Amino acid sequence: MEQDGILRVGIIGAGWIAEKAAITLNGLTDCKAYAIASRSMEKAEAFASKWNIPKAYGSYTELLNDPDVDLVYVATPHSHHYDVTREALLAGKPCLVEKAFMANLRQAKDIVGLAHERGVFLAEAIWTRYQPAVGIVRRLIADGRIGNPRLITATLGYSMGKKERIFRPDLCGGALLDLGVYALNFVRMFTDSDISMLDGYCVKSDTGMDLTNTMTIILNDGIVANVQSSAQCVGDNIGVIAGTEGNLIIDNINNPQRITINGPNRVFVEDIHVPQQITGYEYQFLACRQALIEGLLEPREMPHTETLYIMQLMDSLRQKWDVRYPMDE
Repeated sequence: MEQDGILRVGIIGAGWIAEKAAITLNGLTDCKAYAIASRSMEKAEAFASKWNIPKAYGSYTELLNDPDVDLVYVATPHSHHYDVTREALLAGKPCLVEKAFMANLRQAKDIVGLAHERGVFLAEAIWTRYQPAVGIVRRLIADGRIGNPRLITATLGYSMGKKERIFRPDLCGGALLDLGVYALNFVRMFTDSDISMLDGYCVKSDTGMDLTNTMTIILNDGIVANVQSSAQCVGDNIGVIAGTEGNLIIDNINNPQRITINGPNRVFVEDIHVPQQITGYEYQFLACRQALIEGLLEPREMPHTETLYIMQLMDSLRQKWDVRYPMDE
């Protein structure tokens, strides 16, 4: 970062998630969308013009060679995260990589190892980990507002029709890496107890990708979690943490806006609303900026150990379901 303290972000990939990042960065004062790279110069220039981004590049390498880029935001499909993140780290560029972080644990270990070896900052862009709702819920649990947690449930479902990337193994298709990753993170955000049992089932497409899945987790501290994700239906997307004295209902595990506290016998106690946001993506960019100022190699909100743990869980589930990607070989 230059003396003005502004984090200059270079966005890799020009799809819809990159657009959401551009909207977010345009609403911040301490971070800005500085550059966009696509494999098509025409597409990059159109994106830059639409979102008022100073630099447009027709290749990823050109952006990575720009000395003024402080942070690379990898917004390609998860199937393509590994190569571009590796190239960025080798170029000494700090990276914020969209979820799912990589295609599998092997890739994730390689990339995290490279970041540590090179001393370059690396973070996973699982936006829910960085949002204010996490701290609010953790405080409510720590303060004993619901007693001892015993059951966690969460659903995330979107009716995604025939969206190509969901069905293609070479694009790491299926609901798990796209949606189930949020449900698994929902559990891990509010308990760090070791998992003693993980099981699950899924319904697959003709191409072998999981379209709807359910996962059961038993934790060593006595909590049971049942979570599911689907690319085939409109889910309620609600998360519930049920304790011995009440429960917390999170209105949307993918972008929490309201936390409802219920006491014994499900009697309503209060609603807590999160602060107004731009898109909800701002917190991950601000966390990266702060971590870079402090000289950290990872954000406090999503340490590398957690990124690897979630990848390990997803690998285990895919192995049970026989859901395979070409990069697993």
